[in-house]
This record gives sequence, C-alpha cells and structure tokens, in this order.
Amino acid sequence: MGMSTNAMLVYGYHLGGDDGGWLVQGAGEYGELPSLAWYDADAEDGDGFQESAENHLLATLAQFTEDDWRADGYFDRQRAAKARLGVQFDTHCSGDYPGYLLIAKGITVYRGSVEVIDFEALQAEVKAADADTKLRAALDALGIRPTQKRAQWLLCSYWG
Repeated sequence: MGMSTNAMLVYGYHLGGDDGGWLVQGAGEYGELPSLAWYDADAEDGDGFQESAENHLLATLAQFTEDDWRADGYFDRQRAAKARLGVQFDTHCSGDYPGYLLIAKGITVYRGSVEVIDFEALQAEVKAADADTKLRAALDALGIRPTQKRAQWLLCSYWG
C-alpha cells in the first residue's frame, strides 16, 4: 500500500491536537484539551474528538440526532444536516498524529497533481457562504476558543 502526501489549502481554524498540543484557550500546561461537556477523552469505547465534535454540531446546530444508520434515508438526512452546518472537520499532519482543523472550505492537492488556485474566486465563495458566521457558530456550540484570532487561509500537509 502506498503513502499519500497531500497539500491542503483550507479556510478556517487550526485547533491542534493531542500530539502537538491543543491550540485553544484553556489548554493545559502540556497542551491538553480543556474539559468539554460533550466529549470524554477517557471513554474506552466512545468516539474520538472529531466524531464527538461532529455529532455535537449536528445535534446542536442542525437538529440531527438520529443514531440508527440502518434506518431508511439516514445517510441522505445526515448529508443534508452536514450541508446546513456549512463547516466540517478535517485533519492534517498524519493519520497517527492528527492535527484538527475546523473549516468552511478546503482544497486537497494529491501527490503528483497540480491545482490552479483562483484565490479571488475562493475569497468570494467564502464570503458568499457567510463562512465566518458559520465557523463562529460552530465554535460557540463546541465551547472552544482557538488561539488563532480569526478564520484564515491555512496551507498544511497530510502524510499517511
């Protein structure tokens, strides 16, 4: 199996992660994630950070609380709820040591590929989607305050 090495251009927030430390206000002395009502990092059979955060946003902001993926139409309803959020989580760095991103727009360029970036069009798309408002609503719902002052374009990589 091959290794992917991808470039990512995203608009949003870098939240950090367990390995390199969380980049959020209230992080512990060694960069530990502060206590969050919707996430139990020590739960042995619970979801990880990203899954827990996504489920919390879907329930809180998109009123999607279904948990039976076998129900007819479940994935269509989930997809519609995710679209209403206007934000998503992504990871960079590597699969073993993820850094978490909360983004409103993302472009991935895979190894060996070249992508032309129309930055003016991207800026217009982000503005038209009211991305800053949606990102702020997600951060408010999660109770997370990034150390990054505002949403920005971030260039990052993924190896995995």
